Amino acid sequence: MSAKLSALLSAAVVFLAGAAQAAPHYKAQISRTAYGIPHISAADYGGIGYGQAYAFAQDNLCLLADKVVTVNGERSKYFGPDGVTTVAFAETKNLEADFFFRANLDVAALKTNFGKLSADYRNLVLGYVAGYNRFLRETPKASLPAACRDAPWLRPITLDDMLRLNEERMIQASGGAWLRQINAAAPPTLKAQASLDAPGLPIEPEQFGLGSNGWAFGRDVTANGSGVLLGNPHFPWETTNRFYQVHLTIPGKLDTMGVTIGGAPGMSIGFNKDVAWTHTVSTDRHFTVFELSLDPADPTAYFVDGKRLTLATKAVTVEVKDGAPQTRMAYASIYGPMVVMPQVGMAWTAKTAYALRDANKNNVRSGDTWLGIARAGSVEEIKAGISKTLGIPWVNTIASDRKGDVLYADITATPNVIADLAKTCAPPSGVGPMAARARIYVLDGARGACNWQVAAGTPAPGLMPGEAMPAMIRTDYVANSNDSYWLANGRAPMAAFPPIVGPTANVQNLRTRSGLMEIEARLAGTDGLPGKSVDPAAVWAMLYANRNLAADLAIPDLLKMCAEAPSGTSTAGKDVSLVDACTVLSQWDRRMNVDSRGAHLFVEFWRKAERIPDLWATSFDATDPVHTPRGLNGIAAPKLKTALADAVELLAAKGVALDAPWGEVQYAVRGDQKIPVHGGEGGDGVLNAQQSAWVGSGLVPFHGSSYIQVVTFDAKGPVADAILTYDQSTDPASPHYADQSRLHSKKGWVRLPFSAAEIAADKGLRVTTISE
Repeated sequence: MSAKLSALLSAAVVFLAGAAQAAPHYKAQISRTAYGIPHISAADYGGIGYGQAYAFAQDNLCLLADKVVTVNGERSKYFGPDGVTTVAFAETKNLEADFFFRANLDVAALKTNFGKLSADYRNLVLGYVAGYNRFLRETPKASLPAACRDAPWLRPITLDDMLRLNEERMIQASGGAWLRQINAAAPPTLKAQASLDAPGLPIEPEQFGLGSNGWAFGRDVTANGSGVLLGNPHFPWETTNRFYQVHLTIPGKLDTMGVTIGGAPGMSIGFNKDVAWTHTVSTDRHFTVFELSLDPADPTAYFVDGKRLTLATKAVTVEVKDGAPQTRMAYASIYGPMVVMPQVGMAWTAKTAYALRDANKNNVRSGDTWLGIARAGSVEEIKAGISKTLGIPWVNTIASDRKGDVLYADITATPNVIADLAKTCAPPSGVGPMAARARIYVLDGARGACNWQVAAGTPAPGLMPGEAMPAMIRTDYVANSNDSYWLANGRAPMAAFPPIVGPTANVQNLRTRSGLMEIEARLAGTDGLPGKSVDPAAVWAMLYANRNLAADLAIPDLLKMCAEAPSGTSTAGKDVSLVDACTVLSQWDRRMNVDSRGAHLFVEFWRKAERIPDLWATSFDATDPVHTPRGLNGIAAPKLKTALADAVELLAAKGVALDAPWGEVQYAVRGDQKIPVHGGEGGDGVLNAQQSAWVGSGLVPFHGSSYIQVVTFDAKGPVADAILTYDQSTDPASPHYADQSRLHSKKGWVRLPFSAAEIAADKGLRVTTISE
């Protein structure tokens, strides 16, 4: 080789090396269609995460930045100790949240588990970090949202932040729900901390109305012979549990659309060209409590199989705005953190203490689980994937596919505690039965054999194997509205599984009953709609009927009681005329539409009436669970009239007319706009569930129907209609702060553009390419 040729080759190598070094590590195209929905396309998973985070930050920067403060235990530092935040769907003081997250998130373990995941998911997360930071880095301060542009807590994020955010989501129905009980746990010798407030039972999802509806219809009952899916999660309208619409595409590898939880890379609920899926909160308990037998000489020492062990201790310090740092001790056993709940006998004494074991602690498997669902080609693939990873934390999975199969699966990270173990391992104190009313399973921690049973092949020791959990694949329908697996198909009740998974042959909530009534009426052709088959239009009609089942069950008998004696005594002891109230209820259409008059009167009445003992004339019958219990019990008449009198008094105090249209009473506030919201309390049996709280003279929604999707398939691909009821953006300056709210108010929805041609045809298409 000549010297000249050698020099040319060397120069070429240097040039190519420089070109390779200069090539962007992350690159994504963001194409926004109507209502600000971003379609992210990239050549790899890093690029997808990069574009997804950039788009999310454009719409919800302050929302995510605020949550990063929470999971790092820094709320007291920036906002003061007495402010409140949301953890595990419940409000808690900043100081309590800070101590909990600083004491209980194990970032080292999370990193170790993260390193075991697929390269695809790891790159997705790392790209997400880069995309968020890119937006923050390049956006002029004046262009940042007013809510956080000057905030000292607005900063770039790290992988550690992402792992903390994911952990907070995983433990929302387990360790996070025990936040106060964990924080207050201290040996009797430490009086100051032991006296901390630990009120009530753990905040379990079903106790404050968190729910969802999921229906999937198979080829035996659909008009087109393909699957049809309704996804109707009832989730908070605030915090990072808000959903965000997005479409993610890697040519030949990934093409999925739907919603993700705020700050979560990938897809939470959605569809691809072959499958559609949704989730509903399950009845599984994702934790157990262990009773520890203590050393009488030392309340921080305990025995397991006769061996003396010492509790791990950790001094946790929290910075406080305008105040001195505060320090508490955190205590943990081999099972997990210590807890106290004196209300059911679980106090830390000189002899006995209690510890919580959490099936979702350090669960980062969920990332690969949902990535697998998004890439699945059939419901069989979804079932196999969630069974293998056991990464679904606390929700059922409902899915349909192109060929018309449907899936219901309660396959989650659940303790492997069978009924015999729960019985033979009852703790010596007898506290188990006292806690059973909340399905809190208490085991004897002094016997190693009472720990969760280890099954071969599970990704974490002590989890119930996927094949041992409830699941069915059918060709007619499956449905769930947060009751157990038992009536996932009303025609084929499932046999009992271990009680920790959920009960059977029990009273079903009114949404479950209403949904099964609607489904069976549709299949019988008795619902007033044409034919007997299911198509997307029929599903929307069923959901948006806004039927109040409690009203259908109660009002006929209530009106008879009114006719007998049209007055009642309020809780305050005042005699109240019920003539006008009963007239309004007799004329109400028993729907929760924006033009329904009198709906709010029934809502306030039922809040108290549903808790009356011996309410129903016909008791529950396990052979007819959809139609029982029913009929108001005559002996409850005085209490029912008191409930109605209280409702009349409350509305008078609010200055709200008894016959006001529902849309003038329940509304979303967007700036100076009051946007009417249809739907009502899930506890009333309203499928389009909407929980609201009084703010002045109006009911303002705080959670309920959030993202709604109805999906089927044709020869070209998925056909999907959807609505994000509270909009894409939390920034009042955004054009997408109220646009879907207004559409939802009119019972509208969006035909989602999925193919490249559909996206390109959008009249307001905006395309941005980012790289670094």
